[in-house]
Amino acid sequence: MVRGEINSLIKKAIREVQKEKKLPKFKIDEVLVENPGNEKFGDYATNVAMQISKILKKDPMEIAEIIKSQITNYKLQTKYPEGKHLASYGAGKTQNTNKSKIFERIEIASPGFINFFISKEYLQKQVLDILKKGEKFGDLDIGKKKKIHPVKSSLRRGVRPSGEQFNRVQIEFISANPTGPLTIGNTRGGPFGDVLGNIFKKAGFKVERAYYVNDFGNQILALGHSVLKDKEAVYKGEYIDKLQKRIKEKEPYKAGQKAAKIIINEMIKKTVKKIGIKYDEWFLESHLHRLGEVDKVIQFLKKKKLVYKKEGALWFKSSKYGDNRDRVLVKKDGSKTYLAGDIAYHRYKFEKKKFEQVIDIWGADHYGDVLGLKAGIEALGYKSKLEIILHQFVTLFEKGERVRMSKRKGVYFTMDELLNEVGSDVMRFFFLQKSINTHLNFDLDLAKEQSEKNPVYYVQYAHARIHSILAKITNHKLQIPNKSQITNSKLKKLNHSTELSLIKQLIRFPEVIEDTVKDYQVQRLPQYALDLSAVFHQFYRDCRVISENKELSQARLALILATEIVLKGVLDLMGVSAPKKM
Repeated sequence: MVRGEINSLIKKAIREVQKEKKLPKFKIDEVLVENPGNEKFGDYATNVAMQISKILKKDPMEIAEIIKSQITNYKLQTKYPEGKHLASYGAGKTQNTNKSKIFERIEIASPGFINFFISKEYLQKQVLDILKKGEKFGDLDIGKKKKIHPVKSSLRRGVRPSGEQFNRVQIEFISANPTGPLTIGNTRGGPFGDVLGNIFKKAGFKVERAYYVNDFGNQILALGHSVLKDKEAVYKGEYIDKLQKRIKEKEPYKAGQKAAKIIINEMIKKTVKKIGIKYDEWFLESHLHRLGEVDKVIQFLKKKKLVYKKEGALWFKSSKYGDNRDRVLVKKDGSKTYLAGDIAYHRYKFEKKKFEQVIDIWGADHYGDVLGLKAGIEALGYKSKLEIILHQFVTLFEKGERVRMSKRKGVYFTMDELLNEVGSDVMRFFFLQKSINTHLNFDLDLAKEQSEKNPVYYVQYAHARIHSILAKITNHKLQIPNKSQITNSKLKKLNHSTELSLIKQLIRFPEVIEDTVKDYQVQRLPQYALDLSAVFHQFYRDCRVISENKELSQARLALILATEIVLKGVLDLMGVSAPKKM
C-alpha cells in the first residue's frame, strides 16, 4: 500500500534526521497519512511536522522541509509484477528504464503539511498488480502479526494493548431472544456483524460468527404464558396464535421451551438465511446450565472472594472492576441472573474455544449490562479481550411518514416483511451506510427506487456496465485480455485524468480494509463502493473503452477488468450481489 510505504518512509526519515542532529530526539506515537480529498493537496498528506512542532516548539514548515529533504534522497526497492524495479521516492527523473518513481513530486503546504503526488508510471503498474492478485487483492496479514498498534474508535470500548497476538476472533451478533420473529430493530447488528467478520477474514484473521440463544429463564417462562394465553401472557401477535394451535403442553415453562425451539428453527434461522448470514455456532444458554458451567463460574468467583450475600441474594463485587454498582448473580428464589450465564458463556469462549478477541454486538437497550459483563470478564482474567458494540435503533419511513407498526397483526415491523419489500441487497446496503452507533432512518421509497437515486442500484449498475462492455468486444474483433497478455508497457496508454483517478480509487481498497479492521467503521465500505462507482461512471463517460486504437482498447479493457475485481470484492464483503445484467 502506498500509504503504508509513506508511513514507513517518514519514520525512517525522522530517525535519520535525528541521527544527523538536524532535529533533536523526540518520540511520536503515530504518523497519520490521509487522502486529502482535494487533488491540489496531493494524493496523500501527513501532518506529522505539526505533531512534531508541538513537541519541539519549532516552526512546522521548517520541520516539514527537513523531512521532505531527507525523503527525496531515498531510493527504496519495490517489486513490481513485471520483475525487479527500483522505485525512486524522489521527484526527479530516473536514469535507468527499470527504475520507476512512486511519487511525481512532494510538496510542503502551510501550516506544515507534507503532500505526496503519485506518479503516473506507478499508477499504471498497479492495474497489472490487481489483475495478477485477482480476488486476493486487498488481502492483508494483520491477523497473522503479533503486534497490533492500538487505535481509538467511537465504536470500540477499550483499546487492544500493543504487542498482544490477535488471531482468532469471535463475533457474536443479533442473539435476539427466541420469543418471536426477528424485527428490524433487533436485526440491525446482523449485516454489521456479518460484514465485520468478512473484513477480519480479509485481513488475515480466523473468524467465527456466533448466535447466543437465550432459551433459559424468565423470557422462556413469559413465552410459555403467552402461548397459553393466561393472565401472565406478555407476547402477542399472529405467530403466538399459530404456536398456541401447535403446542399442547399446559405447563408454562415447558410450553415456552417448545415454542422457543420452533421460533429458532422455523423463524429466526430462516430469516438469517434470507439475509445471507451463515453462523458457525448457534449456542444454547440452556446448554451452559445443563453442563453446570454457570455454577462453576459462580464457584470460581466465590474462591476469589468476589461475591457476597445480601437480602437473600448472591451479589458479584463488580464495582471493584469499574462498574457503577454491584450485580446480582443468584436471586432470592435461587434462579440465576442473565449476567451469571453471560459470564459463564464468555469463559467458555476464552477458555474452551481459545479466542484471542471476542466482539459482542448488542442493541442500545442493553447499555446498562455492559459494565457488569466487562467486570466479570476482568475477574476471569481476560481484561481487554472483550469488546462490546451497541447498535442504535431503526425507523422506517414511507411517503415521508414514519411507519409505526407491522402490516401484520402485532406491534413491530419484522425483518421478513422488510426483506419482502426491498430484498436483501438493499436492506444490507442501507443498514451498512450509517454508523452502527447512530440512529438509522430507513427510507422505503428510496429503497424501492430503480434508478441512480438508489445507492445500491448505482453501485450494482457500475458492475453490470463493466460486463456490458465486455460482452461487446467480440463485435470489434477483440478479446478479453488475460493477465499474461497485459504488460506494463501496454498500460502506459492509460494517460487520461479519469483513467488515473480510477486507478487511485482502486489502490485505496487495501487501505479501506486496514482502516475498518482497526476502528470497526463498517460504513466505510458502502461509501467506498459509491466513490469507486462514481469515478468509474465518469471514466465511462470520458473514455471510450473500445475504439479503433487496439492498444488503447486493450489497456482500457485491462483497467475495467481491474475495476470489476475491486468492485465485486467490496460488494462481496458487504454481502451484496454483483449482477452482470440490469
